[in-house]
Amino acid sequence: MKSFLKRWLINTLAVLVATYAIPGIRYESPLDLFGAALVLGILNAIVRPLLLFLSLPLLVFTLGLFMFVINAFLLLLVSRILGESHFHVTGFGAAFFGGLVISLVSLILNSLTRSGDSRISVKRGKTSPRDDDSGGPVIDV
Repeated sequence: MKSFLKRWLINTLAVLVATYAIPGIRYESPLDLFGAALVLGILNAIVRPLLLFLSLPLLVFTLGLFMFVINAFLLLLVSRILGESHFHVTGFGAAFFGGLVISLVSLILNSLTRSGDSRISVKRGKTSPRDDDSGGPVIDV
């Protein structure tokens, strides 16, 4: 239950940032914002895997960039489910950039709080030279 609440709060903060960053996304009351984040989380859990499966050829062809279109579609769907008077997304452009902002903010907040599946890690340090007698360039993967 604690994990669910943490993810819901992160999702709500991400949607809040998107409403301030993107002019075409707005909400009427804080309750509508929490509701939009909840519906978006439910759609991400249920509808998104189906959309990913159905659009797998497009995802492979675009090297995963079609995921932004799926995120925009889900944000538009949230707007339609909640009704235009509670949570409003003006069009596909606002939904596209809103989905991008929500994804980035969620990624950053999930990394900072160590919740969710995504992580950002930066490692610093010197690499030790390898004892390789081949004399050619070494590529570490």
